[in-house]
Amino acid sequence: MSDSITITEAAQSHFVNLLEQQPEGTNIRVFVVNPGTQNAECGVSYCPVEAVEASDTELKFSGFSAYIDELSLPFLEDAEIDYVSDKMGSQLTLKAPNAKMRKVADDAPLIERVEYVIQTQVNPQLAGHGGHVNVVEVTEDGVAVVAFGGGCNGCSMVDVTLKEGIEKQLLEQFVGELTAVRDATEHNPGEHSYY
Repeated sequence: MSDSITITEAAQSHFVNLLEQQPEGTNIRVFVVNPGTQNAECGVSYCPVEAVEASDTELKFSGFSAYIDELSLPFLEDAEIDYVSDKMGSQLTLKAPNAKMRKVADDAPLIERVEYVIQTQVNPQLAGHGGHVNVVEVTEDGVAVVAFGGGCNGCSMVDVTLKEGIEKQLLEQFVGELTAVRDATEHNPGEHSYY
């Protein structure tokens, strides 16, 4: 599992420098707060010797180890920690594409795989507008029914976002499995508009 997290060389040397100023035996801990939710955040902290738990996973890097608690581990699949310098200064960047939802198997039910793509790829794009999408159901004929929430609710751009962006993206990823993506609000039984 040691390849689940990438810590770039720049980030590694940054950690080594930081740890030199800490008590001997201090390492780092990588964790996810609120894993599996929309508010998931990836974080890094110092990990003194006495804070290491038996259930932790240890990833050895040159000069230090990174410890990951059991709960965070599946949500840190494919995570990357980098140390980026630009004219504004230097900062650690943490990318954890699976923090909001653990990675699903390729043979998982279609609805789970669709939900995964929406949580990890679609929602981060909508987050800038304060909105998000959830999968309501996938019908037998391959229609993914999604519900918009947050800032997307009642937004006039929803149809465009859905057709241009989300449907296109999902249909490309699930060729032969999905046939269309529909907005649940258009299809609430009993709320049909009569003209």
